[in-house]
Amino acid sequence: MKRSPAGTGENFGFSDAPSATATAAGGGSEAVMTYLEAISDALRTEMRRDPDVLVMGEDIAGSFGGAFKVTKGFEEEFGARRVINTPMCEQGFVGAANGMALMGLRPVVEMQFADFISTGFDAIVQYAAPNHYRWGAPVPWVIRAPSDGGIRSGPFHSQNPEAWFVHTPGLKVVAPSTPADAKGLLISAIRDDNPVIYFEAKPLYRSIRGEVPSGEHTTPIGKASIVREGTELTVVTYGSIVHQSLAAADRLAGEVSVEIVDLRTLKPLDTGTVLASVRKTGRAVVVHAANRLAGVGAEIAALLAEEAFEYLDAPVARLGGLDTPVPFSPPLEDAYRPDQAKITEAIRRTARF
Repeated sequence: MKRSPAGTGENFGFSDAPSATATAAGGGSEAVMTYLEAISDALRTEMRRDPDVLVMGEDIAGSFGGAFKVTKGFEEEFGARRVINTPMCEQGFVGAANGMALMGLRPVVEMQFADFISTGFDAIVQYAAPNHYRWGAPVPWVIRAPSDGGIRSGPFHSQNPEAWFVHTPGLKVVAPSTPADAKGLLISAIRDDNPVIYFEAKPLYRSIRGEVPSGEHTTPIGKASIVREGTELTVVTYGSIVHQSLAAADRLAGEVSVEIVDLRTLKPLDTGTVLASVRKTGRAVVVHAANRLAGVGAEIAALLAEEAFEYLDAPVARLGGLDTPVPFSPPLEDAYRPDQAKITEAIRRTARF
């Protein structure tokens, strides 16, 4: 096993291994993939490249291949030593991943659902996150956390707990919205010497397709993307809501010129791209699937109030999930979540202020 180099203990508790830059080392070719296929492709790419990369989680090995089949066929290719079925004990297997990472391996842990990450909370926030700050040792693991609702799974399989981890120094947090970024951010996360929580949006698994570069394609951690250019209002969002926001902007074409910022990384946050966009447009709507109260949107709104107030022509609007558990009932879940109609109305209201 090779040992990852220790950093300096500075840089806000992060190891000083650089984030990857956008690149494709596969000869420039691309393939059309679903969001789920892109995640699986990223894992295969890195496991073939680096023998220190392994995957672990509940029911991920054998013919089952995990709850969503991301690792189907992995044990046949990589063997049982690198594709590890774990007991249903998140605190235990996250703790094991901590030890593996400290010994030089790069484990990728699959939470069956992001909701269950709470039972591994102590091993994440008390041990992995501050470890580099404590004594300079990197903890290069990734936790894949299938999150978000919209698939009628109720309160225990539909949560968006990203704000817990954005609040925790020493963690990086990413949330891709496209197949290309799903692959690129996962490879970047695996190569990063810091612990990374990788939120993958379940509603996107098989509902969207896109061109994905082959080979060692990476997306930079900490860099947002302008996915639609506009001049009159900025929507700041991430994850599955990027697609709802794009649909709302299309619906309003000719009425409001909407720019959409896909954050992609929630920590470290690309404040420069957000501020530049809002200073250009003068109006902002911040929207995410997670609960509105104390969500990432609140941080964005505070940032804009502090650093872009003189550019604003309207109050910053925030949309998020209601402050309730995620309902089982389809009509109630539809009322709970931001959707194209709610985003459209928020854009119109803010544009007319």
